Amino acid sequence: MKISDIVKQSQKPSLYEKGTTVMWTDEHISKQLLNIHLNPDSDLASRKETTINSTLEWILENTPQTRMNILDLGCGPGLYSKRLVEKGHKVTGMDFSISSLEYARKEAEKNKLDITYRHQNYLELQDKNKYDLVLLIYTDFGVLLPEEQDKLLSKIYKSLKPGGIFIFDVLNTKNVEENVASKNWEIAEEGFWRDHPYILLSDSFLYPEDAVVLYQHMVIDDFKTDIYRFWTHFYSQEKLDMMLRQHDFQNITFHENVLPKEDLLSGHTTFCIANKI
Repeated sequence: MKISDIVKQSQKPSLYEKGTTVMWTDEHISKQLLNIHLNPDSDLASRKETTINSTLEWILENTPQTRMNILDLGCGPGLYSKRLVEKGHKVTGMDFSISSLEYARKEAEKNKLDITYRHQNYLELQDKNKYDLVLLIYTDFGVLLPEEQDKLLSKIYKSLKPGGIFIFDVLNTKNVEENVASKNWEIAEEGFWRDHPYILLSDSFLYPEDAVVLYQHMVIDDFKTDIYRFWTHFYSQEKLDMMLRQHDFQNITFHENVLPKEDLLSGHTTFCIANKI
């Protein structure tokens, strides 16, 4: 690729312009993500172990039933699913990463835990009136495009039993501009993005009218240039309330003190509880 092409592709794109590829199904990257998920002291892919435990305590305090049928969307390696089953609940975990699900299944088998893990894009969820509780944790909702968010909310509502609860978290609109990172680059023999030499060019762009930040990564190696784009949304409570009510959710409440104060995103993350009546 010519340098002029790299310069052109590194510029700020139009809102929601797609990258050239996605990372979730890449075999090498998915294994790197799994390692980050499993690091108990890191919150780059999953929250730290202590935060996961305290978050689950909060979730169960806000759900009335002692034994629930739970759907854990974007379950990754099963860090939440495992704990929920150990507390006596029935759990289905769903994720798009084969590496994470293989680990989760092996852990469940090793610990003799009855957990159903499904390799599936949760945008294709088809269950009806099945779950008491649906979880979507670690701000996954905010990286979906608007049409995907609408699609998922509709599917989650249909999957819940009457009286069922949907709990999820998002980044809120407090100081959105602080989430814009500076340009940076990396050159490596191998690393997170490739198992062979590559150059990484990273940048982020703010779209203030839409409360969106794009995190863009260009990975250049001897064979090709890939552009990964992660569109990250920030929400006010008013916008979330409107979106949820458009899909018939009711009894909607917001909570901004769930994460411990030492968490990097404490105060910047809103947890939402919504009911199917």
